[in-house]
Amino acid sequence: MNALSDWVDIGAVDDVPVRGSRTVKAPGDDIAIFKSADGSLFAVRDRCPHRGGPLSQGIVHGTSVTCPLHNWVISLETGEVQGPDVGCVKTIPLAVRDGRILLSAAALSRKVA
Repeated sequence: MNALSDWVDIGAVDDVPVRGSRTVKAPGDDIAIFKSADGSLFAVRDRCPHRGGPLSQGIVHGTSVTCPLHNWVISLETGEVQGPDVGCVKTIPLAVRDGRILLSAAALSRKVA
């Protein structure tokens, strides 16, 4: 992990429900933090590449989320849309330290078009 100043503490790991999400405000688009059934955490921009649906309101299954608007399935690990659809959502670097979720400060400060 880089210097602590390169990361922003956005909350406790326990604040994100299993197979659920929480959102963080960021320039351009919010960021959705997801927790899979095995407790793994993922962070992606909270906007489906198809029609901008709020991924944070989708259904988490395995290491994927299904968009609530049109059922596009997106990998939380890579941000890639699963076939037959095509697209990608930006993933955000995430770290865990002492039970706290840290997001990349650089990713939080960038606007996404």
